[in-house]
Amino acid sequence: MQHPVSIRSRREPGWCEWQRLGRSRVPARFVSWLRDDGSLTLRLKCACGDRPFAVRLLRQGWARALPSEARRLRLRRGGLALVREVQLLCDGQPWVFARTLIPATTLRGPGQRLARLGERPLGAVLFADRRVRRGVTEMAELRPGEQLFDSATQGLLPLPNAVWGRRTLFFMAGRPLLVNELFLPTIPGGPG
Repeated sequence: MQHPVSIRSRREPGWCEWQRLGRSRVPARFVSWLRDDGSLTLRLKCACGDRPFAVRLLRQGWARALPSEARRLRLRRGGLALVREVQLLCDGQPWVFARTLIPATTLRGPGQRLARLGERPLGAVLFADRRVRRGVTEMAELRPGEQLFDSATQGLLPLPNAVWGRRTLFFMAGRPLLVNELFLPTIPGGPG
């Protein structure tokens, strides 16, 4: 078990559903990634082709959710969740930064396996279980100074001016988990 994840900034992006966001604001190369409701892991593997696909675990531990994450998960103020941050890579190049928040109540029963994923993709678990239900998906443009942007772009050179991302609420056995997926500048555009 790694050390608890720290929150450096409380500034957050303006998450909203696609209908409120408007396609004209989103760069064309990210539209299909943001709107896809299938398994991101599977789509990334397809886009990666014959090159190796991998999940790099950056950190996992108990941490306080950001305020908007806590509201979405219905955690009480200051509530903790198991936070897992990973990069999804193609041929060693990070394409996606993912941050998953799993409340303690979700880690009971079938959700126990979520705490032991290591470098296995979360999507392989979520999309293989027919009882998992997908909830609301929100999108946002993330900028420097926001905790998620800073975490996602750590080590990237040059540092982008912004990244686009989505977050989806899933339910496993009726219990919530929140998955943030931020698309890095290295991800290919188009259908993939």
